[in-house]
Amino acid sequence: MLGVGSTIGAGIYVMTGTAAAEYAGPSILVSFVIAALACLFTAFSYGELASSLPVSGSAYSYAYVSMGERAAWTVGWLLLLEYGISCAAVASGLSGYASSLLSGFGVHVPAAFRQATFQTVPGSGGMVITAGWRFDLVATLAIAVVTACLVRGVQESARVNTVIVFIKVGVLALFVGCGLFALHPAYWHPFIPEYQGGFQYGVPGMFRAASIIFFAYVGFEAVSTASAEARNPRRDVPIGIIGSLVICTLVYVCVASVLIGIVPYRELNVADPLAIAVRAMKQPWLALFVNLGATIGLCSVLLGLLYGQTRIFFAMSRDGLLPPVFSYVHPRFRTPWTGTILLGLLVALAAAILPIDVISDLVSIGTAAAFGIVCFTVIWQRNMHPEMPRSFSVPLGGVTIGGWWIGIAPTLGMIFCVVMIAPLFADMARALIRGNPVPALLLCAYAVLGFATYWFYSRHNSNFARERRD
Repeated sequence: MLGVGSTIGAGIYVMTGTAAAEYAGPSILVSFVIAALACLFTAFSYGELASSLPVSGSAYSYAYVSMGERAAWTVGWLLLLEYGISCAAVASGLSGYASSLLSGFGVHVPAAFRQATFQTVPGSGGMVITAGWRFDLVATLAIAVVTACLVRGVQESARVNTVIVFIKVGVLALFVGCGLFALHPAYWHPFIPEYQGGFQYGVPGMFRAASIIFFAYVGFEAVSTASAEARNPRRDVPIGIIGSLVICTLVYVCVASVLIGIVPYRELNVADPLAIAVRAMKQPWLALFVNLGATIGLCSVLLGLLYGQTRIFFAMSRDGLLPPVFSYVHPRFRTPWTGTILLGLLVALAAAILPIDVISDLVSIGTAAAFGIVCFTVIWQRNMHPEMPRSFSVPLGGVTIGGWWIGIAPTLGMIFCVVMIAPLFADMARALIRGNPVPALLLCAYAVLGFATYWFYSRHNSNFARERRD
């Protein structure tokens, strides 16, 4: 339930429409399977690491224990993209559905307060400032509320999380069930639209869409952050990771099939594609359920992702890799309140000014890179600590080259991660050639900031550095 609850969010509620409209068309169904395969091999790696290193902290802790400080810093900085910046994308999607929900009650939010300052030009891969002043106030307020809750110390029980999961999946099942009676089979043809250059449609578009909706699977590995709370982590965590991935893939394919069968895929490049489909079905009561379910579901995802990011930064701060401000604990609420507020401000700013498709690209890059390191960590652990007990081992075995064991599943995971990242970098390069350096500059600035932080602060103040000085 934790894995499904953390995964089903902005990816299916928002990014499915953008990926279908801009890149894949109906073949987005294949894109979901490609992205799922990339996650599956990584899930096997997470499963083995969770069974042999049953500690909280997910990929950061695995890297810290296995490969040391530098690798841990790299993973932690990438996880900021996966957890922290992805909150901005979730908040952007929440903004669209919340505005649609409010309009059903006669409250209309002006476009200037529900759209990001920067907007992408469809089909151009470019990012330009839109005419007029815009600031996604709805997304900003959502993050402010969640940040305040985390500062106060919200504790989600397993029962509450289960209820939220059933609400989200139930609304999607209701959408699929009602949508089956409003399908237009002609909208599925041609299944792979004619290639139009770049990554627009055709087989290249299918893989570009996979790299976008790779974002939809962010969160399935959140199960590994709960290892300390599992009754039998060596057994339960691998089952939770792989099981949630399979369930989410089935849900995604069913919802995407119906969505594209109701609305022509070229009309789905909006923040609330399911709401557009419901309006096309002319079912006002269903629109209320879909918007309410999406808003509640995205709120829970936003809370879970921001919670996870604050705790990762808390662990990094305790290890000396980040300033102590991220591990200050409130004397009353017993939460890392200053770090939570700082992260909330960062995420709110990103959600207010950056478009969701650019945010999702950054998140996909960070996630794929982190997943690749997790796969490599399995190979590293097998060679450095072959005697370590493993109740779950990656399938397919491996080969020994030059005395080093190379696992087939972890290697396939790394290859698929490269396949996910390659179209994103290619699009950034095309945008740069066309005179639009913004996406590339954002990524470079993020990388430079991470390197500078480690070089000038972390390596001098880490626990390892203190031990060396002592």
